[in-house]
Amino acid sequence: MPRDSAVPPIRKRPFRRILRLLAALTVLGLLAAGGLLGYLYQKELPPVGDDVRSKLLDARGNVLATFASDGRSREPVTLSRISPLLIQATLAVEDRKFYDHIGFDPKGMARAVLVNLEKGSRTQGASTLTQQLARNLYLSHEKTWTRKAKEALYTLQLEMKYSKDEILNMYLNEIYYGHGAYGIEAAARMYFGKAAAELNLAESTMLAGIPKGPTYYSPYNHMDNAKERQGIILSVMKDQGHITAAEEEQAKQEKLNLKPRGERDATVDAPYFRDYIRTLVMDTLHISSDELDQGGLTVYTTLDPEMQSAAEEAVHKGMDQNGELETALVSIDPRSGYIKAMVGGKNYRSNQFNHALATTRQPGSAFKPIMYLTALSSKSMTGLSVFNSQPTLFHYDNNRQTYQPRNFGDKYLGEINMRQAIAASDNIYAVNTILKVGADKVAEMAVKMGIDSPLQHVPSLALGTSPVSPLEMASAFAVIGGGGLKMPVTAILKITDAEGSVLYEAPPPQGEAVVEPAAAYVLTRLMEGVFESGGTGSRVASEIKRPVAGKTGTTDTDGWMVGFTPELSTAVWVGYDKGRNIETADGRRAAPIFARFTEKALENVPPKTFPIPDGVVSVYINPKSGKLATAACPDKELETFISGTEPTEYCEEHSTGGSAGPAAGGEAPHPPDPAEEHNSLWGDIKRWWLN
Repeated sequence: MPRDSAVPPIRKRPFRRILRLLAALTVLGLLAAGGLLGYLYQKELPPVGDDVRSKLLDARGNVLATFASDGRSREPVTLSRISPLLIQATLAVEDRKFYDHIGFDPKGMARAVLVNLEKGSRTQGASTLTQQLARNLYLSHEKTWTRKAKEALYTLQLEMKYSKDEILNMYLNEIYYGHGAYGIEAAARMYFGKAAAELNLAESTMLAGIPKGPTYYSPYNHMDNAKERQGIILSVMKDQGHITAAEEEQAKQEKLNLKPRGERDATVDAPYFRDYIRTLVMDTLHISSDELDQGGLTVYTTLDPEMQSAAEEAVHKGMDQNGELETALVSIDPRSGYIKAMVGGKNYRSNQFNHALATTRQPGSAFKPIMYLTALSSKSMTGLSVFNSQPTLFHYDNNRQTYQPRNFGDKYLGEINMRQAIAASDNIYAVNTILKVGADKVAEMAVKMGIDSPLQHVPSLALGTSPVSPLEMASAFAVIGGGGLKMPVTAILKITDAEGSVLYEAPPPQGEAVVEPAAAYVLTRLMEGVFESGGTGSRVASEIKRPVAGKTGTTDTDGWMVGFTPELSTAVWVGYDKGRNIETADGRRAAPIFARFTEKALENVPPKTFPIPDGVVSVYINPKSGKLATAACPDKELETFISGTEPTEYCEEHSTGGSAGPAAGGEAPHPPDPAEEHNSLWGDIKRWWLN
């Protein structure tokens, strides 16, 4: 019988080979994945934008701003300075499983794929916060597989190198909220005029919805869209147990207090000062724009954050934000020359020109103290020197030219002394003074005090007709407030590179004695009269609770208030950009801004009197005669002089039968001995004999 055909055995070898191949591929895949992860962990991430941008620090080490050519407005804050409600709202709408995943949300991605297949188009995404951050930091927004692959790699690196809180903090400081605002702090200040830490539930949910579509969901552009998305976020937060139904409904109904559209653009702190520093770094220290923008430099400055805030607040309150009148404020510490505050205009977004540096504005009568300091220093005049305030035609240049100034309102005071002339801002007295001491000497003094702008050596220089900048005026008055010592004006203390190496460091403050301390003090005492009854600054005297000296100035186009305390020398200017004359009310805005700033900036500093230097003599005088007061004089005033320039004769107008003598409490003017001169019978006999 024929043998049956043998049934071939089942071949197991090919199946086993496939299993082995799959196992090998799995091992290779795991090794490759492990190698990739190890490589990504070791590899440095590209520099983050704010890591390569140079930073501007204030005097306390806070970041004022970053230098960037992209024009982005950023105000980085830590997670602790962001409202928890904003954080909850952001996670609820953008990535509710943020703290659970490793950078990717597989379920979310699958859900998005199903929805997109059902809709037949890409209507839903599933990017986590980490993916969005990777895209915003390092990539463009083009929809290509290459970009997607890079995004995945960067996402893995971010998750490996940073904690979840650090990633969330970077995201909230980087994400775009529309209208030029990058980061939650800039957005909070732009939309609501408050810090991110102060946002309430309604504000937080409104802002959290904007990044999905900064134009479409902007409350300025489409309020209905913004409110609809806000409602979705509130509903999710309620479902997640973050808020109650009552809180949800209350937030939906709350009327948002948005800043006016004209003020909506985001700003940074001290923008005019930032631009000033940028110019100094590039022009003076010769650091290129590219290095400043992308070199990771750190610029340490002198700006005091509280004083800067006081300056911005004073300008905001003192100016009409809708008008065209502009302003500037700059304040310097006379003791160091450090710039403590700078405001170059009332709205940086609408006008970036820094008026604090403008050398085209006439200081008017605010220039007069420089001239009077020249007169006092020469010892050719004292606070008691008298001129006749009356309409006068002055002749100068060897009688070849004439000049006829007028007083404001055509008010003339007759015979007045320097103290009265400074308080009343008398022009006739001022021109008499400059003709006596010489315009060239006054110009020379101005240069010594920090005025670099060209000055005309003519009688009208006494009335401030040569243009100077507010920064120059603050610098010059700092010399007076600093007791005659000129400190170099300083804004930059130090610059370091990305590695921390010092590229530049300002030398320690070292002043130059340009004026005799006694002369500076005598002028200070005279300038305090500006804030006393009858002075041009008396209307704001009640707002300043400390010793202060200063001078107002008004021209057809400019209004000024320049003054100082022992701690600050401040110049405030107001005027128009287009050559337009100012009204009287416009010019009077400068003094209140000065007063508000000075008091607010120094609110935590105890009031101090101006220190009295050597070489100063104070004596009681009779204001009518200008001579030393006697016990019989009904009116006595304590006047200060440079030693050797005080009056030596006693008033005879009120003497009675030889009993004339110095006023009690006065200081003796001359040898042999002050006590003997003022309090002894010998002093009376000596004066009777000499007279």
